[in-house]
Amino acid sequence: MTDVSAAFLPLTDSAILVVARECGFAEEEGLSLSLIRETSWANIRDRMAIGQFEAAHMLAPMPIAFALGLTPLSLDVIAPFALGLGGNAVTVSRWLYDLMQQANAFEPSDPANGGKALQQVVRHGKRRLQLAVVHPHSGHNLELRYWLAASGIEPDRDIDIVFVPPPYMPDALASGQIDGFCVGEPWNSVAVGSGNGVIATTKSAIWKSSPEKVLGVRADWAERNEEQLGAFLRALYRAARWCGEPENFDALAHILARVEYIGQPARLILKALDGSVAASQLSDQSRFFEAHARAATFPWQSQALWFYSQMVRWGQVEHSPDRAAAASRCFRPDIYRRAMEPLSVPIPSANAKVEGAMTASQPVGSTHGSLVLGPDGFFDGAVFDPDQLETYIAGQSDI
Repeated sequence: MTDVSAAFLPLTDSAILVVARECGFAEEEGLSLSLIRETSWANIRDRMAIGQFEAAHMLAPMPIAFALGLTPLSLDVIAPFALGLGGNAVTVSRWLYDLMQQANAFEPSDPANGGKALQQVVRHGKRRLQLAVVHPHSGHNLELRYWLAASGIEPDRDIDIVFVPPPYMPDALASGQIDGFCVGEPWNSVAVGSGNGVIATTKSAIWKSSPEKVLGVRADWAERNEEQLGAFLRALYRAARWCGEPENFDALAHILARVEYIGQPARLILKALDGSVAASQLSDQSRFFEAHARAATFPWQSQALWFYSQMVRWGQVEHSPDRAAAASRCFRPDIYRRAMEPLSVPIPSANAKVEGAMTASQPVGSTHGSLVLGPDGFFDGAVFDPDQLETYIAGQSDI
C-alpha cells in the first residue's frame, strides 16, 4: 500500500475524495488514503506549499494562482482531475431577498432577473452592501463578479466583497456582518435552515456545467509517483461514478454528515445531491452538483483559461501570452487520459472546448464509447472561445 495524504474542506463537493476512502476505492487501487480536514482555503494553500500533504480538494483557480506567482509561498501545482460540476450558490439575507423581489420578481433558476433585482437594490439602497466569498482565487469570487458585472453592478465600486471561510458564512450572515455570500454546500442550506438566508441563484444557473473544485497535486510528487497518481485518479473516477448514482445519495449524505467530514445533518447535505437546495430547477434539468456525468471529472484547459481571463479582468494579474500558457498548463488532461486508459471509459478527445456554446446536451468526440456534454451556457449568452483569448480579454469592461 502507498500512503497518500489529501486535505479537504467540509463541503459537499469533497464527496469524491471522501468516498474514495470510505467505500474502499482507494484501497482497491493499492492506496492508503489519509484525509485531513481543514477550515480555510488559505490553510490548504499554505500547508500544501510547505509539504504537509501531497494533494488537496482545491478551488479550481488556485493552481492557476500558484502558477502565476500570486500565492505567498511558491509551489508548482497541477490539476489532473476535476471534482465535479456546480455545487455553490449565492445566498442573501431575508431582508435583502425581500427587497430584490419587490424590485423585480425572480426565481433562483433565473440569474438574469435576479441580477436586475439586485442592481435596483444597489442603485436605490441607503447603504453599501457587503457580500462574502471564500477566497480571492476562487470560482465563487470570479463567477460572483461576472454575474454582478453582467447585471450592471460594478464590484468594488458599488458593493464590497470580503473573504470568509466557508463554515463561518452562515454565522456571519446571521450576525449582520455580511448581507450575502457565495459558497458551496451545505452552508447555503445551513443559512436557509436557520431562517437567516434565502438562495438568490446558483452557480449552475450562472454558468452551466462549470467546474468548482479540482484535485490539486504537488507537481514534484506527481513526477516522482506517476503510477501512484494514476491509481489515485482511477480511485477518484470510480468514486465519482458512485457519487453520481441517485440510489447512493442518501448513503453519501450520511457519510458526509459524520463529524470528521462535514458535521452537519444528512438532510441538509442531501439537498445538494438531489437538487432540492434551490426552490426551482433549471429548465434543462442540470443538476445543482454533478459528480460524474457530462465529463464532470475532466480537467478542461478552456475552463482554466476562462478563470485566467477573469483574474485578468479583475486586476489579479496582468495578461501576457506566457501567463496564459502557464494557466492552461495547470490543468492536465494528458495525465487524466493516461490514468483512465485501464478503465476503458469515455474520455473527451479534445483538451479544450468553446465554453458557453452548448445550449443543449450533445454528443462529443471521445475515446472508448459515447460521451454527452452540455448544456454549458453562461446566463448572459456570452461565449468563450479559448482560441480567441486576446479578443475576449480586450472585450471585457468594468461597466
